[in-house]
Amino acid sequence: MTVEMTECTYSYRRWQRPVLQDLSYRLPSGLTVLLGPNGAGKTTLLKVAAGIVQPSQGEVKIDAVSSKNRKFREFVAWMPQSVVAMQALSAREYVAYVGWLKGMSRPAAWEKAAEALSRVEMLKHADAKTSRLSGGQLRRVGVAAALVHDAKVLLLDEPTAGMDPRQRRVFRNVLRELTPHVDVLMSTHDVADLAEESDHVAVMHSGQIIFQGTTSEFLDHAPEGTPPSLTAEGAYTALSESH
Repeated sequence: MTVEMTECTYSYRRWQRPVLQDLSYRLPSGLTVLLGPNGAGKTTLLKVAAGIVQPSQGEVKIDAVSSKNRKFREFVAWMPQSVVAMQALSAREYVAYVGWLKGMSRPAAWEKAAEALSRVEMLKHADAKTSRLSGGQLRRVGVAAALVHDAKVLLLDEPTAGMDPRQRRVFRNVLRELTPHVDVLMSTHDVADLAEESDHVAVMHSGQIIFQGTTSEFLDHAPEGTPPSLTAEGAYTALSESH
């Protein structure tokens, strides 16, 4: 069970050039890192894949369930680039509220919220108001909110932004635990976010996916003689400059 986009076109205004144009993409199993510069269309792709916005042409499905169907959102979890604090809510209330919006009962959402916060090492801050959390802590609450309803597909937009090295390590440990059971698409413009655990890589440029393949196939695009520590950067640069 995974997301498949078929010939999707999307623009934010009718008279503007489409951000996505006839884009087709099927998310493979495991963890996929979505690379691309700012403005490449990564956030828009994730919004369309999550059913947050609908393409003007084309379709998005999980198996036979269309993104226009309310049930679609039960299968997909989306974490936006900006996680906005809700001043009146604690971290646990925030996560439970998201679970309730996804169709969970209030008791189930409350119980699962604690489990999700524990997975991202935020349970000790469960009662803290989200408005008082640091940027990195708030992003981890955002990850917990994405995990709360046991989705089959997890779409993450720049999830490690604002996290310190330790928090990034915790986050990657969470992903390692998830990917045997959940398909994950994680966008970033920073090639350093290409975790060793990633199974696949997709590269976007000007609203199109210019490469998709295994991490090994991606790294093979690095020019000969590239230092091992710079292989990912070399591969990304080579692919980007070819378009």
